[in-house]
Amino acid sequence: MYPSGNLLIPADHGQLEAILKEPRTGPPKGVALVLHPHPLGGGTMHNKVVFRAAAALNDAGLITLRINFRGVGQSTGAHDEGRGEREDVRAGLDYLSSNYSTLSTTLCGFSFGARVGLEVGISDQRVKYLIGVGTPVNKYDFEFLQACRKPLLLVHGELDEFGAAVELKQIAADLERLTEVRLVIVPGAHHFFANKLDELKRAITEWITAQLAA
Repeated sequence: MYPSGNLLIPADHGQLEAILKEPRTGPPKGVALVLHPHPLGGGTMHNKVVFRAAAALNDAGLITLRINFRGVGQSTGAHDEGRGEREDVRAGLDYLSSNYSTLSTTLCGFSFGARVGLEVGISDQRVKYLIGVGTPVNKYDFEFLQACRKPLLLVHGELDEFGAAVELKQIAADLERLTEVRLVIVPGAHHFFANKLDELKRAITEWITAQLAA
């Protein structure tokens, strides 16, 4: 089920399985860590939304790193309800900062990956840009977003089952007085963006391209 020969990153519990991909043309313009949905729901770094988000960042010229959280695929350890997974996020950032210290870092998380990733990314000085996809505001407390002072993109399905679009709109409106935030609601899209992945990809590529050019 999981390809052999993937990158293995050291972690406090052993290792994290990961995939590193460079942009197809030109020198890299940055690096990005991309995080998958809930492991107990079958989430892995091979998830279609995660794959397409990483492809969007690749198209914009970023080196992308997708990791499997602890207990998934060839990653050691066991699921830890988000606590240990935040340490996994930091391990991914450690790898990027050690190998690409001169490039700006974007953190992109989908669903559960947005919950743990955004919290780490807000406070980690190595992260410059933040992206939340399918942010599950109906499942988790996202009050921590009020501490965000970094450029933030939120891409969300109009019909998302785990995060009411109207609630995310209010969160984004509250954040606008604190930081630069863009909310893209994809019409007709559900949580996993079935038949809407092209719209998701376009939103991410256009936003990060504009950020890097600013």
